Amino acid sequence: MKPNSNTGNTTFTHQTVPTDYVDVKGVKFAYRSFGKQGGIPIIFLQHFTGTMDNWDPAVTNALAKNHHVVLFNNKGVSTSSGKTPDTISEMAKDAIDFIKALGYDQFDLLGFSLGGFIAQDIAANYPMLVRKLVLAGTGPIGSEGITQLESVISDGYKDGPANALVNLFFAKSAKSIEAGRAFMKRLQLRANERDTPSTNETVGAQAKAIITFGYQKDDERKQLLAIKQPVLIVNGTTDLIVPTINSYVLSQYIPNSKLIIWSDAGHGGLFQHHEDFVREVEIFLGTQV
Repeated sequence: MKPNSNTGNTTFTHQTVPTDYVDVKGVKFAYRSFGKQGGIPIIFLQHFTGTMDNWDPAVTNALAKNHHVVLFNNKGVSTSSGKTPDTISEMAKDAIDFIKALGYDQFDLLGFSLGGFIAQDIAANYPMLVRKLVLAGTGPIGSEGITQLESVISDGYKDGPANALVNLFFAKSAKSIEAGRAFMKRLQLRANERDTPSTNETVGAQAKAIITFGYQKDDERKQLLAIKQPVLIVNGTTDLIVPTINSYVLSQYIPNSKLIIWSDAGHGGLFQHHEDFVREVEIFLGTQV
């Protein structure tokens, strides 16, 4: 069952697309599908604690002009049912189950942060399914710094939840903070049928998966070397959650990769520099006819 983003004369956007559900092995996955019909879809894989409403409409709507965009909540996240697993590999299997249920036999992946960990697992272990891969604010197995996730997140919340994403995703300069506040406003553009926050159980499982991923060893970089697809890697110079050095490691060992680092930007560099990010992704993926 491939989703249809257009009904009659209505063309949906990030703000207006209805939430659909697909049942996979008794689990109800929530997703939103919109953009150009046909071609290879872009499957978006979200960050720690994030839902479909944490994607920036400036990115999703821009990419939807030339590509079919699929946002979803993985197992147990927000409006999707089931129990969130506490390992990256199980999260990757759940994502594959969801994508296959939509009927896609090939797709592009855009993985941000935790979503980037999952995307690497999928690209390495299901190579025939993934055409191209975009990795943003993420790193490899054993990523430096991510075992400190809890203290980093706690520090980001030091002046309240309203400022947390700006503190965690953006650099400390006035320009970057201004971009962060603009990003937060864009996240509120969708007024109806918004996602609910994930449960504490789901957030705990995700945190355990991330920290475990950080402690795992892959000294020979077998997973990165197994990723043969073209890969675009992006980040900011001051990523607090997945330190920027990890993006360099990705580019060192993924055989066919390109690395972009934005100055005066952090974990959310793709949102701060959304116009440049979309431009680079379009060139990388190629406009589909």
